Amino acid sequence: MQNEATNTNGEVSNLYRNYVLATLTLVYVFNFVDRQVLLILQEAIKKELHLSDFKLGLLSGLAFATFYVVLGIPIARLADKTNRRNTIAISLSLWSVMTACCGLARNFIQLLLARIGVGVGEAGGSPPAHAMISDYFPPEKRSTALSIYSSGLYLGILVGFLSGGYLNQHLGWRTAFFVVGLPGIIFSLFFYLTVKEPKKGATDSAVLSSDKPSLGEVLKHIVSTKTFVFLAIASALNVFCIYGLTNWAPSFLQRLHGLTSLQTGKMLGPVLGISGGLGSFAGGWLTDRFGKKDKRLYLKIPAYAVLLTIPFAVGAIFLRDTTLTLACIGLCAAFQSMYLGPSLAVAHSLVPASMRAMTSAVFFLVINLIGQGLGPTFIGLISDLLKPQFGIESLRWAMSIITVIALASSVLFFSTAKKLLADLKLRG
Repeated sequence: MQNEATNTNGEVSNLYRNYVLATLTLVYVFNFVDRQVLLILQEAIKKELHLSDFKLGLLSGLAFATFYVVLGIPIARLADKTNRRNTIAISLSLWSVMTACCGLARNFIQLLLARIGVGVGEAGGSPPAHAMISDYFPPEKRSTALSIYSSGLYLGILVGFLSGGYLNQHLGWRTAFFVVGLPGIIFSLFFYLTVKEPKKGATDSAVLSSDKPSLGEVLKHIVSTKTFVFLAIASALNVFCIYGLTNWAPSFLQRLHGLTSLQTGKMLGPVLGISGGLGSFAGGWLTDRFGKKDKRLYLKIPAYAVLLTIPFAVGAIFLRDTTLTLACIGLCAAFQSMYLGPSLAVAHSLVPASMRAMTSAVFFLVINLIGQGLGPTFIGLISDLLKPQFGIESLRWAMSIITVIALASSVLFFSTAKKLLADLKLRG
């Protein structure tokens, strides 16, 4: 593919540009297969290792997210200065190895350390990928491209849930970790050999400065824009709801609807994977199409989408019919997923090309520490606290908090939209 990377004018060809996007999206699929397979296996792990809901929440939430987001900053800084393709290839091989190591765990501490290792590896995945996409695709196509990449999240959930449910049912949860982890090592080599590092700022009209901004300069720049600060908080609250629903949905269906892990994987995997992937793509396509005349729609469309998640979240949590519950989970996931591509496109539009990987890392630090870190962990803690009073129903009531958080997220997205035009003018 590298021989087809440029056309006769020396520019990157559309074929190769789309190939790189597809390959980066597959890397993101591996990212979420390895990250989310734990969720379909957690009821079996809970039983064998005698874990509380709080400890389950830590494994997929705060313990993972802390290392994931904190290490994302220096890795993104390194990626902004060096070769981003190499960073992604090394990171993919590392998190794949650590996913396989989860199958060797004999107690909570060993499994926790293995999951931390997965988080360390995955910290080097998305920020460099976001920066590469922004250098391959011009601003008017960037939201769609980033949304296509983001759909890998939901494709990863689909593959992780389907494969994890099947493998757990027939071979056990330990084998499941080995099977889903090892292919990523092979793909990391394929990625390294077929993807080229793009020139930084290649698709921007402004001339890219040769100066390398310091970490302090990057942080000062992005924090000085009200749009970025409010956008990060609004997105973080939505991510709290995403992980609060997605991370606990397998346990919810197995405990309260009586499904096996295989049934859960077969039903929930396609529901989340297809609906989330379509929603992610729709968010980018709608904002690129209608945001040309009014940039505020890049944030208003996600605001309306998050608002629409509330009634479907209520249905998903409180309806007793399994089919209706799954339908509501799917619709909720579709609207929840519409925020990411537009949000990243806005964040990247506020900074020079040399700051994009770092901007993505800071953005992901906020949304994942609050969203992925606190969402599953907080819901697990509430479930444990409510168990003496509500028994098996405690998880249902703990998950209901996402309806309130979603309302706050929507309000903040609308508020951020009002500030966007002024900050874009300052960026020039």
